[in-house]
Order: sequence, then C-alpha cells, then structure tokens
Amino acid sequence: MILNIIAGVLSGILGAMGFGGGGILILYLTMFRNLPQLNAQGINLIFFIPSAVLALVLHTKNKLIDWKTAFKYIGYGLVGVILGFIFLKFIEENTVRKIFSVILILMGLKELFSKNKN
Repeated sequence: MILNIIAGVLSGILGAMGFGGGGILILYLTMFRNLPQLNAQGINLIFFIPSAVLALVLHTKNKLIDWKTAFKYIGYGLVGVILGFIFLKFIEENTVRKIFSVILILMGLKELFSKNKN
C-alpha cells in the first residue's frame, strides 16, 4: 500500500517537472505490481489526465507555456495517438514491452551522454 502511494506521488512530481512521470508509473506497475504492459499503460493514461490539468494550470500561471507551439504539437500528438492505437492492434504485448524498454534506454543514454547547453 505504501509503495503504491510513493509511486503515485513520485510519478506526479516527476510528471509536473516534465520528467515523464508516466514512465516511472508504468515501470512500477509492470515490475512491482506485475500488471500487464497494456494495463499499466491504460492506468498511466488515466493517471495523466488530472496530473496534466494541474500541471497545466501551474505552468500557465508561471507563464511557462508557448501556446502557439503547444497547439502545433497537440495536433501532431493526436495524429500519433490514432496511428499508435491502430498499430497496437497488430503487435503482441511482449513486443510493446520491449519497444518501451528500448525507448527508455535510448532516452537515458542520450541524456547521460549529451552535453549540457546551458
């Protein structure tokens, strides 16, 4: 029970900071709660809605959102969701899990070895 609370709070904190808290939540649900990958992703999407609304309010208040750019990427994202959902019907859950793992590793390596531009 306490691990569930910690995972939820940590995912919310990281998500609000832009670190992809959903990735942490999916890892927790699949590795420690033994949920199937697709179920974990569904829970992550539901978790994301209230987290995103609150983060959006706070980021808007702090003037951290370029709305013109945001709407452009929202459109791209919606197209991606539709294509991803169609693609998901044709691949096995184990393959989705492997794709998710490879993407996390590649993102981690990029962050680990990229030079800080600030």
